[in-house]
Amino acid sequence: MDVTENKIGSIYISYHAIAVIAFQAALESYGVVGLAYEGMARGITKIFQKDPTSGVVVHYNEDNSISVDMYLVIEYGTRISSVANSVASTVKFQIESSTGLTVNDVNIHVRGLRVSDPD
Repeated sequence: MDVTENKIGSIYISYHAIAVIAFQAALESYGVVGLAYEGMARGITKIFQKDPTSGVVVHYNEDNSISVDMYLVIEYGTRISSVANSVASTVKFQIESSTGLTVNDVNIHVRGLRVSDPD
């Protein structure tokens, strides 16, 4: 959890808050169908939970920056590298502009492709 001190008091930004920002930024990106759980065990435990941070893992680094891992499902027929680069840039921008934290890196893991409904 990031702590920022100011003359009035302290500001705490949780992993969950950053993960929600990243989740929303990814879903709004072109070519992203959804997010997938990062592992089988975590996926099974979260099946029964409605979690707006599924597929996002936030790590705080020693230099007060953060790293984000995202597990995406991308639309079939889109250029995977372009979608991944776009998502990484969008997520980094949204987190930095919303929280003031430095994002060291955004790692994109493509977990699958999904064919959109042609209708």
